[in-house]
Amino acid sequence: MFLLLNGALSVCFNLAKGQEKYSLSEFINLGLEKNYSIQIARNNQEISENNFTPGNAGFLPTLDLSTKQSGTVNNTQQSLAAGGTASTEGIHNTTSNAGVSLEYPLFSGFRVKTTYNRLKELKSQGDLSTKLAIEDFIAQTASEYYNFIQQTRQLDNLTYAVALSKERYRIDEERYLIGSGSRLQMLQSRVFLNADSSKLSRQHEVLRASQILLNKMVGAEDFTVLMEAVDTVILVNEGLIYEDLLASTLENNTKLLLSASDQVISEYDRKIIASGSYPYFNFNSGYGYTYNTYQAGNYTNQQTLGMNYGFTLGVNIFDGFNRRRELSNALIEINNEKISYQQLLQDVKADLMTIFKAYENNLRLLKLEYENLETARENMAIAFERYRLGDLAGIELREVQQSLLEAEERLISIQYQTKLAEISLLQISGRIMEYF
Repeated sequence: MFLLLNGALSVCFNLAKGQEKYSLSEFINLGLEKNYSIQIARNNQEISENNFTPGNAGFLPTLDLSTKQSGTVNNTQQSLAAGGTASTEGIHNTTSNAGVSLEYPLFSGFRVKTTYNRLKELKSQGDLSTKLAIEDFIAQTASEYYNFIQQTRQLDNLTYAVALSKERYRIDEERYLIGSGSRLQMLQSRVFLNADSSKLSRQHEVLRASQILLNKMVGAEDFTVLMEAVDTVILVNEGLIYEDLLASTLENNTKLLLSASDQVISEYDRKIIASGSYPYFNFNSGYGYTYNTYQAGNYTNQQTLGMNYGFTLGVNIFDGFNRRRELSNALIEINNEKISYQQLLQDVKADLMTIFKAYENNLRLLKLEYENLETARENMAIAFERYRLGDLAGIELREVQQSLLEAEERLISIQYQTKLAEISLLQISGRIMEYF
C-alpha cells in the first residue's frame, strides 16, 4: 500500500485537461511578440532610429516656398516747390510675390557634426533600452515559470500528504469498526485529513494565481484557457564561476552600457554648447516673382522676376554670459554621469557578489536537503508499516509524516531560490539570453 502511495508523489497534477503546455523558450517567444512593455520599448527604439538622420542633425539645407499678397491705402498731401499744394486720397497700391528660398549652414562651429554623433548615440541607447526591457522580461518570465513548477510540485507534495492521511483514516476507521481501535484515534485521523485537505485546497489557489500571472506576462488575453509549463522539475546550473560572471558583467551588463552611453551624450552636449563660440557661415539664395500695382505715379503696374543670393559670416560677441553658464553646467553634468557610472558599477559588483554567495550556499543546502529527503522517505516507509501493524502511535506517525512534508517543501524551496539566484546572475552578467 505504501509503495502505491509513494508513487503518487511523482504524478504531476494538471489544472485542467487539454491545456497546452509550453517550454520556457516558447513562453519567452510568445511574450516577445505580445508583451506590452516590450512593444513600448520597441516603439521608443523606432523613434530614436527615425531621429537619426542627416537632416535632423542640420547637414541638409532648408528650402521654403512662399507667397504673399499685401497692399496699402494712403492719403497724400504734398507742398510744391513752385507754390501751392497737391493732395490725393484713397490711393490703393498692391504687391503680390511668390518665391523659393534656400538656406544652408556652411559652418556652425562643428555643431552639425556633433549633433549627428549625438543622435547616433541616442539611437544606440534606444537599442540598449530595448535590450534591457527584453532582459527584464526574460528574467521575470523565467522566475515565474519556475515558480509555477515550484507550486506544482508543492501541490503534488500536498496531494501525497492527503493520500497518506486518507489511508491512515481508512486504517483507523476499520480498526474502530472491528473494535480494535478507539473512536478518538479515528476522529484524530479525520482532523489530520481535513487539515491536509485544506492546505491542498489553498495550494490550488496559489498555483492558479501563478499560472494566471505567467500567462499575463506573455500577453495572453483569454484567461479561461491557460497555458502551463511543460517542465515538472527545476534543473539548476551548478557550473557558474564568479570570475567568468564578473568579466561578462563588466563587458555586457546593459545598465552599465547605458550609463557609459550617458557619459558620451553629456560630452556631446558640452561640445554643442561650445560650438556657439565659433563663427558661423551661412549661404542663402532665392528665386521669386513680384507684381506691384499703383493708382498714382508714372506706372500702373510693375513685374519683377529674378534671383538673389548671399553669404552671412558672423560671430556672437556677448550673450549675457549664458554660454559660460551653460558650459559650466555641462561640465558638472559630465562629472555627475561619471559619478553615476562608478556608483552603478559598485552596486552591480556588490549585487553580483551577494547573489553569487547565496547561489553557492544554496548549492550546499541542496545536497543536504536531498539527503534529508531520502532519510525522511525511508522513515516514512518504516513508520507507516509499523502503524499498519499497530506498532506505532498515531501522533508519532503524524510527526514522521510532517517531517517528510517539510523535507519536500524545503527541497522545493531551495531549488527555486537557487534557480532565482542563477537567473539573477545571468541577468547581471548580460547572459540572460541563454534562456532564449
